[in-house]
Amino acid sequence: MRVLVTGGAGFIGRWVVKRLLEDQHEVWALDDLSNGRKENLDEFKVQPNFKDFIIGDIQSQELLGNLFNEIAFDICYHLGASINVQDSIDDPMTTFNNDTIGTFYVLEECKKHKVKMVFMSTCMVYDRCMDETGITEQHPIKPASPYAGAKIAAENMVLSYYYAYQLPVVVIRPFNTYGPFQKTGGEGGVVAIFIKNKLAGLNLNIYGDGTQTRDLLYVEDCARFVVEAGYNDNVNGQIVNAGLGRDISVNELAKLVLEKETEYSRIQHVTHIHPQSEIQKLLCNYNKAKELLNWEPKISLEEGIKRTEEWIKNSHLI
Repeated sequence: MRVLVTGGAGFIGRWVVKRLLEDQHEVWALDDLSNGRKENLDEFKVQPNFKDFIIGDIQSQELLGNLFNEIAFDICYHLGASINVQDSIDDPMTTFNNDTIGTFYVLEECKKHKVKMVFMSTCMVYDRCMDETGITEQHPIKPASPYAGAKIAAENMVLSYYYAYQLPVVVIRPFNTYGPFQKTGGEGGVVAIFIKNKLAGLNLNIYGDGTQTRDLLYVEDCARFVVEAGYNDNVNGQIVNAGLGRDISVNELAKLVLEKETEYSRIQHVTHIHPQSEIQKLLCNYNKAKELLNWEPKISLEEGIKRTEEWIKNSHLI
């Protein structure tokens, strides 16, 4: 198939591109490099099926129009977005324009050309998990940040095109994804930041009391889920979760990364920048993905942390 990946130079986008190429599809990546990095795609440039990397903005209707007119795409994996919760609180306009307006423009092109869209949403749209059965797709939503609000607005537009125009679409809500190629700076994920600080001999700073939990999904498991959602018509018109199905407190995660009890003194608690956006408990119930896509995670948290640490060491990011 011919496939477009928006946000293709981003952390998850890069792994989605890799998976699609392994499955022998022709791939085009579009990214404005506000979050992504050109280097994330370097290894694919020699592959004949990696057709093009377009540096451009999903808010450019002209660019999108030309791209969809020129290439008859079969699927669009729409991952391009502003992804930082804290930034969305400080600057909601940028997040809304990218995540909601930008999604609308991509959706319009998919409608015109009858291209299936896989829309990458987020677990941050949910209210806190109340029990150990985990968060299903029917769980209450709570837009505790403009990021979550913008994603919910975009989700609703995406699903409206399924009902109004019979456009094949699916909304996917991966939980906290981590792994190689994730940024290790302030805008990166908690696992990457903790590992980088551990290797650099720095403290591991935790916002608040650290009792908040996360369901951490290894990026290759996430990419497999994303790609399969595009292949499978069972999920058209659906919202589908993906996660590990196990949550861990940020305090326990810091200990797991540090490994040695003698190092635990490096764990420090700091004042939360935006405590109102915190979700106290995140735990995924991925039964729907298992039922409709035959998907389940393969990489344990311990194995995923080990692989991520090896990558950060080998990439000289410390």
